[in-house]
Amino acid sequence: MYPLSTIDPVDKYLAQGFLGVRGMSSRFATAICAYLLARQTTLGITGHVAEIGTFEGRFLIGVALALADGEKALGIDTFAWPDTDVLQRFQSHCDQWGITDRTIVHKGSSLELTPDRIEKSVGGQVRLWHLDGEHSRSMLKHDLDLALATTVADGLIVIDDMLHPEYPLLLIALHEWLQVHRDVRVLCILDREDIVSAAKFVLCRTAALPKYEHDLMAAFKPFHYTLGSEWEDYFCVVLTPRPRIASIA
Repeated sequence: MYPLSTIDPVDKYLAQGFLGVRGMSSRFATAICAYLLARQTTLGITGHVAEIGTFEGRFLIGVALALADGEKALGIDTFAWPDTDVLQRFQSHCDQWGITDRTIVHKGSSLELTPDRIEKSVGGQVRLWHLDGEHSRSMLKHDLDLALATTVADGLIVIDDMLHPEYPLLLIALHEWLQVHRDVRVLCILDREDIVSAAKFVLCRTAALPKYEHDLMAAFKPFHYTLGSEWEDYFCVVLTPRPRIASIA
């Protein structure tokens, strides 16, 4: 079970095309991220989307379909794994779902990019980043710095594969980064569907929290884990496909 994004082209893609695009993002998290873009549009927040670790485009297509006219989707990937045809498959999926004209590709590492270069490529700042690149502590911190430097004031940064047993040190990297960037906090945790479709953390600047927090709890009430997630000095929203509290046997 997954929620609707409230955007017809996105929900059509989630129902009819999502699982046909190879990747590991979940429909649950993709629908909520697309909804957040719709929420931004309603609030007058403009900008582009960008993703590090695009692969064949499963997640990027979903959020690109939620963009307003004139906004772009930037896909950053080496496009070298598992074979040299992955970029061709990504472009084919973009053609199929009608987002080719709004899609920009950077074939290479995020280490090659600067904030200026990103903003020039899409024509402005980003309102939603998705970070799913190299899963090391140093690269996550680099990608977070790059994202924060190019994100609009009320924008969002989504980090994939958090709490994944294969990459336990990513959480440490995020915690260390948040200790430096005290004006940023975790807005929401989008829970995993299984070991492959791992949890995503959604970050925003503290000043932007009122634009999203209560709306998420209301819009996705059936998926709201009401105890939240404790971050020492605050709690953040948790949305999960099956919210429940562990029973005591």
